[in-house]
Amino acid sequence: MNALALIAEDDAEVAGILEAYLIREGLRTVRATDGLTAIEHHDRLKPDIVLLDVKMPRADGYQVLATIRQRGETPVIMVTALDEDLDKLQALRIGADDYVVKPFNPLEVVARVKAVLRRAHGQKLPTTIRVGQLEVDEISHVAFVNVAERGRVRLDLTLTEFRILSHMARAPSRVFSRAELIDACFPESDALERTVDSHASNLRRKFDAAGATGFFAGVRGVGYRLTELP
Repeated sequence: MNALALIAEDDAEVAGILEAYLIREGLRTVRATDGLTAIEHHDRLKPDIVLLDVKMPRADGYQVLATIRQRGETPVIMVTALDEDLDKLQALRIGADDYVVKPFNPLEVVARVKAVLRRAHGQKLPTTIRVGQLEVDEISHVAFVNVAERGRVRLDLTLTEFRILSHMARAPSRVFSRAELIDACFPESDALERTVDSHASNLRRKFDAAGATGFFAGVRGVGYRLTELP
């Protein structure tokens, strides 16, 4: 099972950016918009790592961190606009594993998440994602479908098609908007939403040609879903 990251952040835009980049790197995510909900999620879901804002309603990040530390050693990275040395020292004194100041580079946050997970648990982030007939190897950048009549068939994908497939495979039954796919898979591009439609059409055609139907269903007015899981 992929590592689960709890994002405790009351700013929806910041939380969305963190979630998109963590999912892109193979983690599962859950959000909390206030401190008490973060504590409840930590108790119930047992996340592998927590990304924790300081200024939150109902209970601030320091209170959440103290509660988490009373319960155990779940890794915690503070993600906050407070950049004074005293704020950092307080977080580290209570037991934070790392401290990131806003505005941040999402790629740096992901790198720190991976480093903290490795240090804490020897956590190996997944390299192969399996969804029904589909296998996506993120190290080799190849994807296969297992078809009864033909066996294991490799999909001939462009780099962009692979990025889209890999991103969606982490949450295969979720509906992704075109804008989400652009942000996650074309982060430095000026791609238009109709570009996503073109790539989705090509991917669907390649799955069909391999004998694996039912992938890349369009959801009218929203975007695309990789597959309906049973």
